[in-house]
Amino acid sequence: MFARTNDVALLAARLAVAALFLPAGISKLFGLSGFAASLAGKGVPFPELLATLGVAAEIIGPIALVLGVFPHLTALLLIAFTMVATLISHSFWAFPVEAQSAQQIQFFKNLAIIGGLLFYFVSGPGAYSIPMRFLQRWGKPKGVRPRTSRGRA
Repeated sequence: MFARTNDVALLAARLAVAALFLPAGISKLFGLSGFAASLAGKGVPFPELLATLGVAAEIIGPIALVLGVFPHLTALLLIAFTMVATLISHSFWAFPVEAQSAQQIQFFKNLAIIGGLLFYFVSGPGAYSIPMRFLQRWGKPKGVRPRTSRGRA
């Protein structure tokens, strides 16, 4: 019973994190030049390239989260994106005193997102994921023991 509850919680967490990243990525995709210009305005080198890579991370990462594929790679991709975005946009110590409080909240919110992604890195996607569905449908290949919310199956 607890394993099923844990797997449902992992699915809900994956969907919640994806709901944060995917709309932002799609919005930036349709305003890519504006996003690149905002990066250039912050002194970021190669703003067009980094804007494109950022949008790719914010679209591909959440899709992989929803499907539960490549959990380690997905977590690392979104952690890296969040770290870079946090340092570029929410370095609260570099803002005027009036803006520091709001930026500090954003900084620590992003730190919490990184914490959630680290949980995903460690726990994996749980039973409700595309890889698990394929393994269950076609039988487990010899020697393959899929990860569930309680470790190895």
